[in-house]
Amino acid sequence: MDIPSAAEQFNFSVSSTEPMPTVFTAQSKAYFYCKEAVCAFVFRQGKLPVNPFMAYGYFLGDRVDRDLVRQANNQLIALCEELWVFGDIANGVMFEILLAKRLAKPIRYFTIAANSGEITEVALSGLRFESEMALTREQIDAFLRLAAE
Repeated sequence: MDIPSAAEQFNFSVSSTEPMPTVFTAQSKAYFYCKEAVCAFVFRQGKLPVNPFMAYGYFLGDRVDRDLVRQANNQLIALCEELWVFGDIANGVMFEILLAKRLAKPIRYFTIAANSGEITEVALSGLRFESEMALTREQIDAFLRLAAE
């Protein structure tokens, strides 16, 4: 039986089965609370967000080793078509950017906010880094050169 006939017979709605481009959403754990706004923003761009904080919560509440969760994130990056980075760059996000570069994934950068309507795209030159990374200006410049390659 085809789906439209089954929907009519069993009274359910038919949704689109058209594939959507997949986007891994990289963001610092400091912005965990913005995960739903990030996903809404990506959906509004016609893409399917793959957000690790939506998939696993906050590192599964430390029920498993965080490195196992990071390994899963790396596999998701490989499966997705693009990487979109939201907010300040943290050490884990920096790794994800370099992995996506190695895998030749397109990368875009955005601000982050609790309201998806306030998120905007930023240029590489506008990236900010979390203070806990304690990077020198030279290290930041070197990373930006890598990210621009």
